[in-house]
Amino acid sequence: LMDTPGVHKPRNRLGDYMVQVVRESVADVDGVMLVVEPIASIGEQEHALIERIRTSNAPAVLVINKIDTVEKPELLAVIAAYSEALPWRAIVPVSAQNGDGLAELFDELAQLAVPGPQLFPDDMISDMPEKQICAELVREKLLLCLDKEIPHGTAVEVTKFSERDNGIIDMDVTIYCEKESHKGIIIGKRGAMLKKIGELARQDIERFMGTKVYLQTWVKVKENWRDSAAQLRNFGFTDQ
Repeated sequence: LMDTPGVHKPRNRLGDYMVQVVRESVADVDGVMLVVEPIASIGEQEHALIERIRTSNAPAVLVINKIDTVEKPELLAVIAAYSEALPWRAIVPVSAQNGDGLAELFDELAQLAVPGPQLFPDDMISDMPEKQICAELVREKLLLCLDKEIPHGTAVEVTKFSERDNGIIDMDVTIYCEKESHKGIIIGKRGAMLKKIGELARQDIERFMGTKVYLQTWVKVKENWRDSAAQLRNFGFTDQ
C-alpha cells in the first residue's frame, strides 16, 4: 500500500513536493483509493487528481469518510457529485471513527490486489530505514500532543543512533520548528510537554526496535525550513 499525502493547496516548497508525490503516485499502481470528506462540491485539487486517475486507467475506488457527521440526503449528494466525475469501480461510504463500512472497503481493496512475486521478507514491515521510522514515531506524538497547526511546521531528525554491547540503543532526536514561540509550546512549562512527547515516542520506538532505548529529545528553530530546498533534502522529504 502506498499512502500519499493529502491533497491541498501548497503554501511552501514542502507543500509543492507533497502535491507532486500525490500526482506521481497514481502511475504504476494496480488500483487507486481516493479518500474524501462528505462534501458535495468537488475542489480544484480533487478535480485535477481525478483527471490523473482517469488517464492512468487504473481501477479506482472512492471512499467517502466521516459519514457519521452528515445526514443521508447530504451523503447522497456527495455520491451523486463524484459519480458524475469518474466511473468508479466502487463507492464505499465509511466512518473510520466507528468502523462503519470498513469490511466492505477491505473486500474492495482485496479484489484490486494483483498476485505477484514476494519482494520483501515476511518479517520486513517497511522499506524505510530504521532511523526514519523512529523519527516518524516522534513526529506522530507531536501531532497527537500539540495544537494542529504547530506539528505541520516541524521536522524530526535522528542525530545519534548507537547500540551498546548489551543491545540497548542510545538515540538523540532533534525537533525543528519555524518559530521561537512554537519552540516554547513544544517544550512546555518546565519541559512537561517535551517530556510527554519523548516518553510516548520512546515506548513505541522500544516496541518497534524490540529493545530498551535511551531517548533524548532537543528542540531547535529553523525559520522557513519548509521553503528551503537544502533543508527539505536534509530532512529526507525530497532528493531534488
